[in-house]
Amino acid sequence: MKNLFVKIAAVGLLMLAPAVAQAAEGYSTANVNMRAGPSTRYPAVAVIPAGSSVEIRGCLSDVNWCDVEFYGGRGWVSGQYVQALYQQRRVYVGPQYYRPLGIPMIRFSVDNYWDRYYRNRDFYRDRDRWSRGPDYYYRDRDNRDRDRDRDNRHRDRNWRERDRDRDGRDRDRDWRDDNQRDDRQRGDRQRGERQRDDRRGDDRRPDRRDFNCRPGDPSCDE
Repeated sequence: MKNLFVKIAAVGLLMLAPAVAQAAEGYSTANVNMRAGPSTRYPAVAVIPAGSSVEIRGCLSDVNWCDVEFYGGRGWVSGQYVQALYQQRRVYVGPQYYRPLGIPMIRFSVDNYWDRYYRNRDFYRDRDRWSRGPDYYYRDRDNRDRDRDRDNRHRDRNWRERDRDRDGRDRDRDWRDDNQRDDRQRGDRQRGERQRDDRRGDDRRPDRRDFNCRPGDPSCDE
């Protein structure tokens, strides 16, 4: 019975061995962004310094992008920035080397991949739009930006119209105030002129003819 368990365990390990072996060691050839998906339009999650070692977990068959592990983080890097050791020489990772290097061909799904690795990232909340592809996400964002810009232009135009109306009201009020001030100043001048005329009338010397002359007074002789 003990030998039977040992054989079963050995068979299990043999079955798991291909899965464990489905990875290859690679090296970054430049300071390259590790991204949340197989495109330069997906968010960058880390920067892999040139010459750093990465574990290649799988690559796409239709485009030269690979899922890599770097210091416990996961993300996607273009194969043109990753080399692997093949027959004692470094080669850029490409479809012709997937099988010899033991790199599986995989598929990418935003929902599955992001649920597994990016739940704590800010962009995770937009996964529904990202799941339709980066082109859709950016097109949707551009549409939202255009709508926001249009709303801002409408708001600015409304503010300008309100400012213009307020300026017009202010000008009318200033015009009325100026007219009222002119009227007051004109009334003050007229009152001042009348008062000066009244004072001049009071200060005018009486005509000598208004005095009662005494007979024989030379000043009464006209």
